[in-house]
Parts: sequence; C-alpha cells; structure tokens
Amino acid sequence: MHTSQNQNIIQALIECASACDHCFDACLQEQDVKMMEGCIRLDRDCADICRLAASALTANSPSSQALLRACAEICRACGDECEKHGHMQHCQECAESCRRCEEACRSAV
Repeated sequence: MHTSQNQNIIQALIECASACDHCFDACLQEQDVKMMEGCIRLDRDCADICRLAASALTANSPSSQALLRACAEICRACGDECEKHGHMQHCQECAESCRRCEEACRSAV
C-alpha cells in the first residue's frame, strides 16, 4: 500500500517527467539547437530517472531510496540548466517542476 507521501512524490515525479519531455521537444524546435544541447540532454535524463523512480516507488522496490537520491540530483542539475534559459517559457516551467520534484525526492530520503 502506498502512503500519501509516496503518492505525492509519485505525482511530482510524473509531472516532472512530463515537463522535461515538453521542454525537450520545445528545445529541439529552437533556432539555436546547439546552444540548447545541455538542456536537451538533461531534460531526457531527468525525464527517464523520474519515470524510473516513480515505477520503483509504485512497486515498493528496495532501490527506491537510491533512485530518489539520484533523481533529486538530476532534477537539481536539470533545473539549474533550464534556469539559464528562463526567458523561454518551456524552460521556466521545466525548472519549476524540477525544483518541486527535487524537494519531494529529498523529503523522502
């Protein structure tokens, strides 16, 4: 059975993965894709680890804590990178989602 805290963390993870997917797609449409390379790579990494951590929590995996620690670090890095492009709405929204997810992950470890 999942606790309400786990449900909140899972929701934050899913929302962050979605925001990163959106940012990834939007960055690929920018005029200077090369300038967005760091953001694009971190968006993909962050979305992937968020989905993996959500799956682990859902399954009550013994790896959940390690994945949440890793997820918090990747969310921090992705949020930092997206903030560099905060003038773009998709990057600003992604950074905010990454910060919320990082906080949720850290609250559980």
